[in-house]
Amino acid sequence: MGRVKEFDPDAALRAAMELFWRQGYEATSMQDLVEHLGLGRGSIYGAFGGKRDLFLAAVERYAEDARAGLLDQLAAPGSSLEAVRALVRWYAHTAVADEHRKGCLVTNTAVELPGDADAARLVASELEVVETALTTALMRARSEGELPADRDPAALARFLVTVLQGIRVVGKTALRQRLIDDTVEQALALLD
Repeated sequence: MGRVKEFDPDAALRAAMELFWRQGYEATSMQDLVEHLGLGRGSIYGAFGGKRDLFLAAVERYAEDARAGLLDQLAAPGSSLEAVRALVRWYAHTAVADEHRKGCLVTNTAVELPGDADAARLVASELEVVETALTTALMRARSEGELPADRDPAALARFLVTVLQGIRVVGKTALRQRLIDDTVEQALALLD
């Protein structure tokens, strides 16, 4: 009887996340996963289920990591409005600096798998987290007098979520620098 190969499921999940992020769901075969993770098919199926289950778990892990950074940035001491501005600029910077044009795994999932109900729920949940965090920061900014009283924090947050996701998509194109720079300037002008 063969010895059971032990592995770190978290490390395997992160490795799968990187592969899916780089190649996409459809372009990643089970054989790609076997080779990239250094695991047998049986180990992958036993630990994660099939390719789709592993993909959804990888997207969830990506979202958890991204969520922590986003929440920390928007809740940092100091100007709430400046934290929102910095977040918009960060999205733009990372989209333009992404030499491999991987984009955001959550955004990529929304674009690649629009008909998958589980993927759509995961994407919607993450967009709601971003919307809530932005709304909270903008409400603080308004209460601190940084944002004009006639501005609707929730509507601005929904607008920014849409802009940020658009930045992620445009960041994968050859026109990214020009389009993103103008978009960021227009979005930030709405916060004045």
